[in-house]
Amino acid sequence: MSSTATKVLTLIISSLALMQITVAGDPDILTDFIAPFGSQIDGNFFTFTGFRALLPNNTQPSSFKALKASRAEFPAVDGQSVSYAALEFPAGGINPPHTHPRSAELLLLAKGSLQVGFVDTTNKLFTQTLQAGDMFVFPKGLVHFQLNSDAQKSALAFSAFGSANAGTVSIATTLFNTTIDDNVLALAFKTDVATIQTLKKGFAP
Repeated sequence: MSSTATKVLTLIISSLALMQITVAGDPDILTDFIAPFGSQIDGNFFTFTGFRALLPNNTQPSSFKALKASRAEFPAVDGQSVSYAALEFPAGGINPPHTHPRSAELLLLAKGSLQVGFVDTTNKLFTQTLQAGDMFVFPKGLVHFQLNSDAQKSALAFSAFGSANAGTVSIATTLFNTTIDDNVLALAFKTDVATIQTLKKGFAP
């Protein structure tokens, strides 16, 4: 094989590898849908009723709650690269900083108001105050949050994901409720071990 042909072949292989990395996400499936082995499928399999409790719902949530319709709760979305979540915020409630490693998030605010924001890879913060009917997109894998700063009224939002299993990595819980060495955290946060241990107490199960 000539050196020119070798270079062209190397370029093609490199391009294909780069394309695979670029389009990484839920794998494509070779069937219309993924059904549990040996099960009889009807319309019920493709129906999720878990959000019925929200409509109508005049009770005030006591704490932040995420009601998910992802692969674990709604198996019909497996292989479809979609999932959903309903986010209930009490007055003053927060969905603390977190990431979704496998998907962007498109949030629609249905009730109340929310302060939302994310931090990009240059550490720039993008924030917005949403009113009912507004949408906001959180790019895939970036740290983001939502806060209901209204001290009187609750808020309700719905989030769509481009993955059947977007995953959630809570920043605070991941750092302070795992077995990462206290010395590592103290050095990372430029503080002392005693401060880290105090923070960890707040996240103990």
